[in-house]
Amino acid sequence: MKNVLIVPDSFKGTLSSMQICDIMAGCVGRVFPGCGVRKIPVADGGEGSVDAFLAAAGGEKLAAEVSGPWGERRKAYFGLLDGGKTAVVEMAQAAGLPLAGGRLDPERTTTYGVGELMLSAARRGAANIVLCLGGSATNDAGCGAAAAAGARFYRAGGESFIPTGATLGEVERIDLSGLDPALRRCNISAMCDIDNPMYGPDGAAFVFGPQKGASPEAVGRMDAGLRRLSDTIRRELGADVSALPGGGAAGGMGAGAAAFFSAKLRPGIDTVLDAAGFDGAAAGADVIFTGEGRLDAQSLRGKAVIGVARRAARLGKPVIAITGGADYGAEAAWAEGLTAVFTINRLPQDFSVLSGRSGENLAFTMENVLRALKAAGM
Repeated sequence: MKNVLIVPDSFKGTLSSMQICDIMAGCVGRVFPGCGVRKIPVADGGEGSVDAFLAAAGGEKLAAEVSGPWGERRKAYFGLLDGGKTAVVEMAQAAGLPLAGGRLDPERTTTYGVGELMLSAARRGAANIVLCLGGSATNDAGCGAAAAAGARFYRAGGESFIPTGATLGEVERIDLSGLDPALRRCNISAMCDIDNPMYGPDGAAFVFGPQKGASPEAVGRMDAGLRRLSDTIRRELGADVSALPGGGAAGGMGAGAAAFFSAKLRPGIDTVLDAAGFDGAAAGADVIFTGEGRLDAQSLRGKAVIGVARRAARLGKPVIAITGGADYGAEAAWAEGLTAVFTINRLPQDFSVLSGRSGENLAFTMENVLRALKAAGM
């Protein structure tokens, strides 16, 4: 084997994508001395997306003070690429699930800080904003972000308010005339790591609400609110986002980004792979290694591993995924271009134990896969 391309997402809560790249590359060097290795750490729109873009395309990371998911002031970061022409804003920096701590309640948390972060980037002169959607603690359909940028939301009685997941159904009128001019001038694309719609059985509340702390009753209320907001957006703004693929990303912020900011929604992983020059790097690779913390049904809807596999399949390249866990239909994954999947956890232990051994277990699995490839004559 002469050349290897390594393109993993992070193992959430344990290993960053760059750490995984380094571990995998070290194993390649031990089993195949002299083999060329190209590393592309990626993210599909969730936590780590800014760092992935900067690693892939270069640029600088800048700080801004914004509101967190509970309104607390905190420092967040965005990236500037292309000499400052393009900004990368990661919503997890201001509304991410880890920032909520033990206070998980998507009916009350807000994306207000995401709008503040977008404004900071626009006021630095960025002409383009890549808005990375994923990993949020929220279900407000981006209303908080729009409010921070100057949008106004009104109840039936004429009262202005900032909607959250619990109050989306109270929105009767939307006024975008006050959107900040700097942000109006920006071309905004939103990276979505899934293609779920805004509401319904496959929508934001039902699929992702429970992992954000929502009870079954809260899920039902939030879904009803998203449905009502979708109707209001259609009436007030003339935009139908009800069935928009990716509209359910980040608590409905995919739909909100399209409605309030005229954002174009794109699969997150493709955006990063384009920036990194994936097709050119893959063309010379004998094998492509990818991975993520958990390969499951959500992965099959467009997350990093499947995004890499689809691109590699068009180039006729084998793709091996190394994951923390796997719960999926194997035939469906193979049909998307994955050659094989290997999980790193060697014993049936609790995550609290396994998480501390993720690096060790990853190296063990990767080296065994490489030794098998070597024995097969690669």
